[in-house]
Amino acid sequence: MALPCLPRLARGLSQALAPLCSQALLLLTLLLVLLIPPTGAAGQAWAITAPELRGLHSLQDLQPDMHGRNLQQQEFLKSSLVGFDLSGSDLRGAVFNGSDLQGANLSGADLEDVVAFASHFENSDLSGAVLRNAMLMQSHFKGAQIEGADFSDAVLDLKEQKALCKRASGTNSRTGIATFDSLACS
Repeated sequence: MALPCLPRLARGLSQALAPLCSQALLLLTLLLVLLIPPTGAAGQAWAITAPELRGLHSLQDLQPDMHGRNLQQQEFLKSSLVGFDLSGSDLRGAVFNGSDLQGANLSGADLEDVVAFASHFENSDLSGAVLRNAMLMQSHFKGAQIEGADFSDAVLDLKEQKALCKRASGTNSRTGIATFDSLACS
């Protein structure tokens, strides 16, 4: 049994919704045009960077002696920290992307949850440092002192991890984890 009012109801409903659908489509088109900038030769692409997302935690006052300072979640983007004294500093959650820390003193520093992409730690002192959960991809550690450093759950390039394993020694005094074990050396 067919209901004679059903086609009329459907027609009435589509007529009522038609203006809403066209308004929604117009609004969506406008949002896409405003939010997606043109790219290529004719236009410029924009991006929100980490400092903009984090509320500008980038440290501007860089001094060679930052021993024992609270530097949690600070950003050192492409910073030259060659020979800096960061020993005993609280650097949890800091970002060192593209930074140069060659010869820096990071002994006893807390570097848990640090992100250091493509950074240079050559000849730096990481003895007794805690680098748990650190993201250290494409970073280099040739000649770094790592006695007693804790690299538990840190992400390193395989080549760097193997090189660090060859000279891993000591146990971290705060975590009780042997450097050799924290690097998952075999």
